[in-house]
Amino acid sequence: MDVPVEWHWGTLVHAPGTVLTKAGTISKVFTPFSKQWFAVPTRPEAIAAEVTLTTNPGDPLPETERGRAAASDDRLATWHADVDRYARNRDLPAIEGTSKLSTDLRFGTISARSLVEMFGTHTDGRQAFVRQLAWRDWYAHLTYQFPDIDRRAIRPEYDRIAWRTGPDADDDFAAWAAGHTGYPIVDAGMRQLNATGWMHNRVRMIAASFLVKDLLIDWRRGERHFRHLLTDAEPSQNAGNWQWVAGTGADAAPYFRIFNPTAQSKKFDPDGAYIRHWVPELASLDDRTLHEPANGAPLELAAAGVVIGDTYPAPIVDHADARDRTLAAYKSALGR
Repeated sequence: MDVPVEWHWGTLVHAPGTVLTKAGTISKVFTPFSKQWFAVPTRPEAIAAEVTLTTNPGDPLPETERGRAAASDDRLATWHADVDRYARNRDLPAIEGTSKLSTDLRFGTISARSLVEMFGTHTDGRQAFVRQLAWRDWYAHLTYQFPDIDRRAIRPEYDRIAWRTGPDADDDFAAWAAGHTGYPIVDAGMRQLNATGWMHNRVRMIAASFLVKDLLIDWRRGERHFRHLLTDAEPSQNAGNWQWVAGTGADAAPYFRIFNPTAQSKKFDPDGAYIRHWVPELASLDDRTLHEPANGAPLELAAAGVVIGDTYPAPIVDHADARDRTLAAYKSALGR
């Protein structure tokens, strides 16, 4: 029997190719894309037709599947209470300042379109949250245009960068992946990822920048590693974010903008609560020394039971030297 079927793109607010410039192209800069994105009317929600099962449908969904749906509802209820604080809390990894809905969005257990309708944009927190959904759609649009976004730089000139390879680079990558770089904020993030399959967004940027800009290791290695471990790993989002950090993609941070991991740590985890949770061997250090233990006074380190190079690794790279090395590599690739 012929039955008409209507297809609806359910994992995004606006399907790829529906948010375009006046010239009919996808904007490679996020701000104009987002203005267009907010202006495009939200399509009506697809309503499933009524059906009658004429044969045995088989076993019901496992209990674990129903449990996941209930957990999604719980996260959504929690976010209703917290969303208005999102704009001021989202960059602080030590607190529950983000929605934790990314995995639900990844697997479609919550609709992005429904979230826009549900929360609106009438407060700063809600506006900032919905803007993140626009970023999510933008990366999907870009992947629609650049299907090899996880393999090639959107700006092809950056594929000429001489990334570090060989045993030393492999050792550094392994230290980064294990959370043993000697930079506490990076190590905390990587340990959170290894333990939970999730990492706070601000720390994702710090950890990714460290791999690319401090260790000069190809962003594609980091992208694959994150995609393998993150429960919310969506290829377009993951690759788009890694290209943003590396400065190789659309609307990317300029290549000379390099995160200082220690400065980021002091700014976004000032009392060290996040670091103390995920790097417990440093927990007894004071708030100042915690962010750069290798520079701590010997007596203070000893009193906290910290032995650099033994109980906690020495930094595997000097940030200032690494920054100079990275700038030179990028400039060489760009012929500057």
